Amino acid sequence: MDKHIRWHQATVSRQDREQINGHRSFILWFTGLSGAGKSTLAHRVEELLYLRSCRTYVFDGDNVRHGLCSDLGFSPEERHENIRRIGEMSKLFIDAGVIALTAFISPFRRDREMVRSLVDEGDFIEIYCAAPLKVCEQRDVKGLYEKARRGEIKNFTGISSPYEPPENPEIMVESGSDSLDTCARKILDYLERHDKIALVPESEQRWERIYEN
Repeated sequence: MDKHIRWHQATVSRQDREQINGHRSFILWFTGLSGAGKSTLAHRVEELLYLRSCRTYVFDGDNVRHGLCSDLGFSPEERHENIRRIGEMSKLFIDAGVIALTAFISPFRRDREMVRSLVDEGDFIEIYCAAPLKVCEQRDVKGLYEKARRGEIKNFTGISSPYEPPENPEIMVESGSDSLDTCARKILDYLERHDKIALVPESEQRWERIYEN
């Protein structure tokens, strides 16, 4: 890095932004195989947080590759750079007081741990969406697994490239078997227990139940 480049400390702090938002900021990092339900679950959690007036943003893997990471392929080195960029962007978002939800396969442990190291302890919440490969293939409407098995797609996670599941994720959801709302509720319960979001009184939870139904 150029020695003349210095970090500018804003006069409005993260704590100021969190105070006006009414909640803490952090990263919810969804990881799992293609077809495990990461994006679907991230968006459902965002919808439920929105009902609680939380400021959020979902970084979806496909969306990010349309712009920020459009120059990257899927080699191990390019996957690493893809995650590095998302990690740095997520760090800026939590400094802005926003809850950043990221839905990426992020197959390598070292890359996920690299992102964790960018932020303070407790700011990175790893969510492992556990789903058997067979289930992920059955859900694959794009036919990517079939193409990968035919050798038409190189470096495809789960087929020709490894996936390293988290060893100690903050949250593990059985996204291959449990319902979407069961998985989402488990995540919100964790956030409440760890004082990341306010506990909603039983009398007000009806709005979430109406939405889920």
